[in-house]
Amino acid sequence: MPRAAIALGSNLGDRARLLTEAVDHLAALPMTTVLKLSKFYETDPIGGPPGQQKYFNAAALIETALSPDELLTALLAIERDLGRDRSSGVRNAPRTVDLDLIFYDDAIIAKEGLHVPHPRMHERRFVLEPLNEVAPEWVHPELKKSVRELLNGVDGEQSGGWPT
Repeated sequence: MPRAAIALGSNLGDRARLLTEAVDHLAALPMTTVLKLSKFYETDPIGGPPGQQKYFNAAALIETALSPDELLTALLAIERDLGRDRSSGVRNAPRTVDLDLIFYDDAIIAKEGLHVPHPRMHERRFVLEPLNEVAPEWVHPELKKSVRELLNGVDGEQSGGWPT
């Protein structure tokens, strides 16, 4: 079955509970198994409105028979179920939960609403640190670098964090 890497984030409400519930929802998806989950990292918000609470970020490695489109639809449904409201249209607004499809096997997908690998993942320490815990050897299919190599090359200003 295909493997996928999911980045998780939360900076509203009970962040740890929300991320734990998001992982439970992932595990409940049909034909899907959560293989690994990173620790939760507390990180500063980047961009968006001022005065936001810090984030908890994590990464999950899953195995799924869902297609990339089906998986994205499921991720968006989990976000809605856990209280995410995208109606403000404000980029980088605070959120109860954010689930991003980072990798799906070695697929390269660029279409309306779905970009795999995630187009900015290699610039984001808050994605790469947890992802390095669960899939350090995963090679970015476009950049031809492993997650570990990407993490070693990322700018320190992108908000690293301490595991919680």
